[in-house]
Amino acid sequence: MAFEHSFQNTENVEIIPGPFETIPEFDCMVSAANSFGLMDGGVDAAITAYFGPQLQERVQQNIIREYLGEQPVGTAFVIETGNSKHPWLVHAPMMRVPLIIDGTDAVYNATRAALLAIFQHNKSAGEDRKITSVALPAMGAGCGQVPPDSVARQIVLI
Repeated sequence: MAFEHSFQNTENVEIIPGPFETIPEFDCMVSAANSFGLMDGGVDAAITAYFGPQLQERVQQNIIREYLGEQPVGTAFVIETGNSKHPWLVHAPMMRVPLIIDGTDAVYNATRAALLAIFQHNKSAGEDRKITSVALPAMGAGCGQVPPDSVARQIVLI
């Protein structure tokens, strides 16, 4: 209910409760994971199960290549999923390692980084490779234990 209330007058935002696997159409999934690209818990485990372990491996390889093995919180990158129906993933770590982040602005920072990565991607992508629809989970509400109303308040600020 926090999300419906917070985004009720926001254009181009649709709140879809439930697992992302039930959303029929989206170009890009956002993963909050952690700085090392370990995608084995919560929504990230579901992302890995859905797209396959090769996605986590490629995320980790990108982190090694671009960030020398540890992606800073507050950064994000776009990577191909290998899935033609949902071709893109944004990796935007919310925490260095799994920990409780309630009471921080990590949701805001990670979500903003994710949206900036999409913006940058779209600036250089051809029309047929632009990201136009994004599945954004309740960032921080799982492992990070951020209450849904706090998640919604931080995201709506962007």
